[in-house]
Amino acid sequence: MTTQTLPDLQALARSLNLTALAEHLPRFLKQAEQQAVAYSEFTQRLLTAEIDARMDRKFARILKRAKLGTVEDLKTFNFLLRPKIEARVIKELCSCQFVAEKRNVLCLGRPGLGKTRIAKTIGRAACLAGYSVLFVNTAAMLEDINASLADGTYHKTMRRYTKPSLLCLDEFGYESFDTKANKHLFRLVSARHQQGSIFLTANTGFQKWKAFFPSESSAVATVDRLVDGATILRFTGQSFRKPNEIHGEALEDN
Repeated sequence: MTTQTLPDLQALARSLNLTALAEHLPRFLKQAEQQAVAYSEFTQRLLTAEIDARMDRKFARILKRAKLGTVEDLKTFNFLLRPKIEARVIKELCSCQFVAEKRNVLCLGRPGLGKTRIAKTIGRAACLAGYSVLFVNTAAMLEDINASLADGTYHKTMRRYTKPSLLCLDEFGYESFDTKANKHLFRLVSARHQQGSIFLTANTGFQKWKAFFPSESSAVATVDRLVDGATILRFTGQSFRKPNEIHGEALEDN
């Protein structure tokens, strides 16, 4: 092959949107010349490189849209501090069968026990499996939906939260729901019921949830749909979050 032929081949590949193939072509041609690679194997290598690159780009797009932020590896999660949460259960959730079945997962427990970390880990696993994912703070989402009423984008905004295969609602109940927020939440949960999965983290157990809602009846209407067919994870133990330094005497209320 002449030195002029290679740029022509790369240009042809790019015109067909085979960008990875064009990039790897010089290396694969050199390998083929040195190793006497069969034509079929050479072609397979080129096409495999293109497919792998496309899959990587697709995953990068899905991950970016998911807004997961930093995701820590599950291997570093200390399950010994969470004896009631078995590693096999979390690993099974990472298979994302619950997403395929359009079921919910509810993580309950005090702050600092790793609920958000697990939510992000499973959210990333769903991205790897090709599912659309969106990770949001519950209060911020409800504010966004309410604000959309003012500029006429309500239906578009609701679709943003109803469309993903997996919606991760972090810090559920951190702030109480007023009448407007409760209405938006109920509509969202109802729209996703048996249509898409919700992975929810909350700092309290169910007994205190009614305090988040304007009335007990509104709490029941929403919670009933969230719990239906759900997997519930109860996080207990000591918080992972520790201060770096402590100075002075203990406070009287400690």
